[in-house]
Amino acid sequence: MTKVLNFGSLNLDYVYCVDHFVQAGETISSTEMSTFCGGKGLNQSIALARAGARVYHAGAVGKDGDKLTKVLVENQVDISLVQIADVPSGHAMIQLQPNGQNCIIIFGGANQSITESHIDQSLSHFSENDYLILQNEINSVSTIMQKAKKRGMHIVLNPSPMDEKISEMPMEMVDTFILNEVEAERLCGTGDPGQIMKDLRSQFPRAAIVLTLGRRGVCYQDPSLTEPLHNGIYRVPVVDTTAAGDTFTGFFIACISKNETALRALELASKASSLAVSRKGAEPSIPTLSEVLEANLVQDDDLGNIL
Repeated sequence: MTKVLNFGSLNLDYVYCVDHFVQAGETISSTEMSTFCGGKGLNQSIALARAGARVYHAGAVGKDGDKLTKVLVENQVDISLVQIADVPSGHAMIQLQPNGQNCIIIFGGANQSITESHIDQSLSHFSENDYLILQNEINSVSTIMQKAKKRGMHIVLNPSPMDEKISEMPMEMVDTFILNEVEAERLCGTGDPGQIMKDLRSQFPRAAIVLTLGRRGVCYQDPSLTEPLHNGIYRVPVVDTTAAGDTFTGFFIACISKNETALRALELASKASSLAVSRKGAEPSIPTLSEVLEANLVQDDDLGNIL
């Protein structure tokens, strides 16, 4: 069975329920505060595992990170490649509005303590055709890419958060991009989905492109396709969008790593993501594969006129 390595972040999420996002100079009260396990890395590893992938997590936590490693183990994620750093675990402060929208401040902490020896030791367990998933919440992503490519691994990049480090990455090494419309606009300079797909295909002709479009669903294209595939979202009450993208990424790559078709992967990942936004929290909102398969969801597909 193909192995999936997620070299990514592990965060404690502090979620504050607010009527609106705080403005400059303003002090507001939170109606509720909750603590969850999160970080794009952790969320994606759990989504991968719940979707049935054989997943290993590499990363770092502080001495306060027992809760983070425990939840990975509970979800059958291998944590033998997670190291303990001499700095606090990463954490995020999340403002959550009643409509489910959020804004997030991230403190890197242990996520920024990845060393070259840690990278070498982690990658030594993987080989050609195994999958590597990367985000942009840890340090040394470029080094990880370069070393993984020498091993023939299939590199998946979710370029989030989008900052100046992205432009320094050897993105020609990426086999699959998974990004949302905001991230894609930063890369391409246009907000038109059809043009974004053309520009990304031009910039990265050998890569598969997965472009998520929020309420308008998701587009996919790879070198074997002359036209993009698309899948709409599913009708659910929106409670919290925090882990929606990570859920999509985990389910999509889990499906691809199990040799599902791209169209089937889009369908299952979109359903999983829709279920996630109907629940509160990051990790707790991620569904299992059985929940996704059993869910009776109605699709809203309005992508046809935008490509």
